[in-house]
Amino acid sequence: MTSIRMIHVARRELGLDEDTYRDTLQRAIGKRSAKGLSVAECKAVVDELSRMGFKPASKPSGKGLPGPYGRKAQALWIALYNLGAVADRRDSALLAFIKRQTGLERAEWLRDAAQGAAVVEALKSWCAREGVNWRVDETTPDYARRHGYQIAAAQWLKLYPKRDTSRFWADVLAVLGRAPGEAKPIDAEWIVVMNAFGRELRGRAAKRRAA
Repeated sequence: MTSIRMIHVARRELGLDEDTYRDTLQRAIGKRSAKGLSVAECKAVVDELSRMGFKPASKPSGKGLPGPYGRKAQALWIALYNLGAVADRRDSALLAFIKRQTGLERAEWLRDAAQGAAVVEALKSWCAREGVNWRVDETTPDYARRHGYQIAAAQWLKLYPKRDTSRFWADVLAVLGRAPGEAKPIDAEWIVVMNAFGRELRGRAAKRRAA
């Protein structure tokens, strides 16, 4: 990835608005535009964005982590990233967590049911500490049983702790560009919502670190 492209990826990942982005350029290189930057200037900007929390992601394989528990653990790790609980969404960071939990070096070795369940439950408990309500019962509607809804609801409360909770659905539909009254989001759409809310949470955190 070229440095200028990485700058734009970092801006999107951190959720920086126009003023914060321009201020970041000013701090890094004394300019308020990324147009025509030299290689050295690009590196300086990327270094500043990294200081603010940007972590260049390795290229995804599209297959998830191997092993019977890898994909679930990966989904929960990305949820924690979007909740602002972890700074690094890369598989290498998750594998370091798995190693701390089990002593295993690679996800595909995580085949023992007890160990696998322990890793998944540790990640779910961490999400719960970040506000995710996993609890369901016979009265819980179908949409509220989706993990995407449960995570997005926790993100939204982090973003807007004082906002009337009736605004949640309006904000979800705004992200999706959908009109009120349509069917509740499917899993793929909840991923879009979680990623959007996650960018906003990381953007706010980056502004606090830059202040």
